[in-house]
Amino acid sequence: MAAKKPWRIIPRPLLETILNNHAQHHRVPQPLLLHGPRGVGKTTLILQRLLPDWNKGPHLTGYVDFAELMKGNLGTSPGPWASWSTCPQPRLSDCRKILEHCVESMVEKGVSAGTITSQQIFTTLNKWHGLTAALRHVLQSKSRASDRASPAALWERAVFAMSRECTTAEVGRILGFGENEKNGLSFEEASYMKESVAALKLAKKIIALQQGWRANAITHMNRTGLFSRTLTHSCTDWPCLLLEFLSQAAEIDHFQPKLVINNIEVLKHATVNSESTVSGPLYHDSLIWRIIALGANERCLPVILVTSDSYYSYEAFLEFGYMEIFISREVSVEGLLG
Repeated sequence: MAAKKPWRIIPRPLLETILNNHAQHHRVPQPLLLHGPRGVGKTTLILQRLLPDWNKGPHLTGYVDFAELMKGNLGTSPGPWASWSTCPQPRLSDCRKILEHCVESMVEKGVSAGTITSQQIFTTLNKWHGLTAALRHVLQSKSRASDRASPAALWERAVFAMSRECTTAEVGRILGFGENEKNGLSFEEASYMKESVAALKLAKKIIALQQGWRANAITHMNRTGLFSRTLTHSCTDWPCLLLEFLSQAAEIDHFQPKLVINNIEVLKHATVNSESTVSGPLYHDSLIWRIIALGANERCLPVILVTSDSYYSYEAFLEFGYMEIFISREVSVEGLLG
């Protein structure tokens, strides 16, 4: 019955102020939900009014629209207010790809700005993941690591090995230099930046290795209908780890990243064609839960979720077990004056 509550009209200037105030913080305790009827101009507001300013100076904003994966299937539908339920749902693998690509590119900007370092990547990765087995696997054909070596020592060796695999073009792309453009960095600065690039590449490889090791367990979970929070969260390890890198690196007036995810409800209905990964609803819930947890425990970069699904306003708190899971829910989720 709550879903039938009439939309409350909020003037556009007031809504812009709410969103801008949220985005100006470098870290926040909760994500913000922008909820309104389809077709009233939420996407236009974000893309045309807010994103240009949110990418100036120290600000960096990633934008993901899961509905972009479905727009090719809309056919002759009258516009963005058409129901997604009439279209074939996108594959979860495609949704993951665009989300991870967006957040990875943001982290690369942090690396090029010098705010995300090899040591930070190791510290964060080591906090949540056992690294010894994965690092030994990476090093087995690279060097003879001592059986008693600490994760930190193994990490240094693995980063050194990975740095030799990083081409000049790859490092230049991440640091924002063209093929024939002189980077202007000293030898020490270039080595420091290359180490960070190699560390990011190594972190991605470690997460991929660990996900591969869990593939059979996830297949068993899917076949038996059992549930494991650890296995489910493992599928969102990489994007959530990247969000944590960004959150820790955020600094007022220097590096202020933020993320906008449009049509988040599409992720909830994404389809899978492999038993070695979790379903769309489980991936969706894991991603949102971990963003909420990061904000509550350590503060997270501003994340804005845009949706036309009333589930997030009236039902999500029942499933996640906390009434105020989103910032300014009463203010920001209602109708939008065009």
